[in-house]
Amino acid sequence: MNLATKKWIFLKVSSIILLPLMIWFIINFIAIYDQNYSEVFKFFTNSTTKFLFGLFVVVAYFFSALNISEVFEDYIANDKIKNVANKLLYASAVVIPLITIILILNL
Repeated sequence: MNLATKKWIFLKVSSIILLPLMIWFIINFIAIYDQNYSEVFKFFTNSTTKFLFGLFVVVAYFFSALNISEVFEDYIANDKIKNVANKLLYASAVVIPLITIILILNL
């Protein structure tokens, strides 16, 4: 299986995983939108919420990194610049969710 096919499959699988997580997040965001700090804090200290939100962040960054890398492939002609952009993108797609999950777990 070539790289383009793998990326396509990963995009489809991650979008299927992301859809129910996005619905869950939107419903809960609407529920806590007008709440005070203590209610929002209580929401994010729940272990189920921590797990689902962490999964949501990881899958969302994975999905966005795959999509943005496709834009790089299509619109950046210089291979060196394209490789550097992809490496920075993938590094940020690992570091940012990791920092987010660490901060949430410390609540």
